[in-house]
Amino acid sequence: MLRVALSDLRAGAVPTEGEIAAGDPLFAADQVTLIAPVVVRGRISRAGEGQYYWQGSFSTAIRADCRRCLVPVEVPVAEKVGLVFATDPSATEAEGYYLVPAREDIDLRGAVREELLLALPRFVECRPDCQGLCPTCGANLNEGPCACGRAPDPRWDALRALAKPDEPKD
Repeated sequence: MLRVALSDLRAGAVPTEGEIAAGDPLFAADQVTLIAPVVVRGRISRAGEGQYYWQGSFSTAIRADCRRCLVPVEVPVAEKVGLVFATDPSATEAEGYYLVPAREDIDLRGAVREELLLALPRFVECRPDCQGLCPTCGANLNEGPCACGRAPDPRWDALRALAKPDEPKD
């Protein structure tokens, strides 16, 4: 259950556990391809008048393209987070989530979505030694050298001449 009634928190901390499906409309506007449900586990408790603290974790897997060779890659994402929910807007300015005072429950799904988006890797690579694509013919260089016969850039000829060993002078 990722929706917690505030009345349940009067007795103490409440465990939270649930899943957000990979095809959930919550992620429809995001440019993220979830390939596994988001598994959420944690505990929520009162942290003062009108304040609540959720500590937990989530895990899932996404599909993204390698930034060098554009091959689709499965990337696991897991994060531990602590979130503050408060009915006072000034208490949520730094890091927290505002609750409308008349609300009778806390829905963790939106906060988990935001934290998931922040936890995504900035760049995805299929492997650390990815060779990428040939800039001339577009062949995937991880599968072997391309046959486009790239000519060396003539702008580097002067530097190449310096790198050659001196020939004996007569």
